[in-house]
Amino acid sequence: MTTITRIESGPRMSQAVVHGDLVYLAGQVGEGDDVVAQTRHALSEVDRLLAAAGSNKSRILSTTIWLADMADFAAMNSVWDTWVDKANPPARATGEAKLAAPKYKVEIIVVAAKA
Repeated sequence: MTTITRIESGPRMSQAVVHGDLVYLAGQVGEGDDVVAQTRHALSEVDRLLAAAGSNKSRILSTTIWLADMADFAAMNSVWDTWVDKANPPARATGEAKLAAPKYKVEIIVVAAKA
């Protein structure tokens, strides 16, 4: 039986779950006034949680990015493009959605392999 490890669990959810060799992150939102600041913050949380789970951004398999407004696509990508591991880019989808609170402009969801 494969062990399931939950990281930063609360009554509603865990920030990361490790099952076998896979790491699933909860959607990460950022702090800041614009999509650039929020994307930077969310990606720093992705880095932190992947490290806690025994992985890193070079092991990301897929990413789903939700934007509150697709007009922010280029600005979000300006941060993503400097952060993503260019030798190991994941599969990625980006869409527009109403996020959990009006202050959020981006949410990033990641599935990665353990390192």
